[in-house]
Amino acid sequence: YHYNALTCEGCKGFFRRSITKNAVYKCKNGGNCVMDMYMRRKCQECRLRKCKEMGMLAECLLTEIQCKSKRLRKNVKRHA
Repeated sequence: YHYNALTCEGCKGFFRRSITKNAVYKCKNGGNCVMDMYMRRKCQECRLRKCKEMGMLAECLLTEIQCKSKRLRKNVKRHA
């Protein structure tokens, strides 16, 4: 699970980047693009909408401070 939804690694990264950058995308087809493995790179607005429809939640993203803290705990545990 990534951000509360069962997704691929590519969509996980796309969603994280889109949310952290507060990205605003514009669909050239009026928001009617069909998202599949091949078309997901063609329309970012429809891809982000699909992420949200699948249940991905912005609230599940860690802040930069939370991310650094988690990484630090992981390294301490690894070297203990």
